Amino acid sequence: MIVLGLGSNKGDRLHYLQRAIEAIGTIAHITNRSPVYSSRALMPENAPLEWDRDFLNMAIACETPLSPHALLVEVKAIEDRLGRIKEAHWSPREIDIDILAYHTEIIQEPALTIPHPFLHQRDFALVPFCDIHPDWVHPVLHKTAREMVGGIENTLGACSCFKITKSESQ
Repeated sequence: MIVLGLGSNKGDRLHYLQRAIEAIGTIAHITNRSPVYSSRALMPENAPLEWDRDFLNMAIACETPLSPHALLVEVKAIEDRLGRIKEAHWSPREIDIDILAYHTEIIQEPALTIPHPFLHQRDFALVPFCDIHPDWVHPVLHKTAREMVGGIENTLGACSCFKITKSESQ
């Protein structure tokens, strides 16, 4: 199973997530999707205050004949078509699509790292991932998604992302 993480913290966030799902559906067969979560933005040191915008995040499971590299090219093209403008690192974005996992593959290259290198540390990615594939075993850490979520909860005291309803996401 391939799992993609989607996030948006600029403009009509839910609309961008929905449009990204539709576009991904043209290159992959979507088999499952998580609820939408709200989370605080990661803020680099000295970031402008206007960057502090909450994200909407979710994960989708899919299958595609595309290789991991071809999938990366396609999801970045979807980001571009949906209006993402690449600004400074961690700046607000209309849509962000990350390849969180590609079956059990391990890829460590400058342009592509699979599984996502910070998946196990970021509840806004890991919690939605766990919703759709709790028994997936991280091929490097040898822990299930469920176990990794438990590790984040033990470290943070509680997850900092919250499941939302459709009316809350407007």
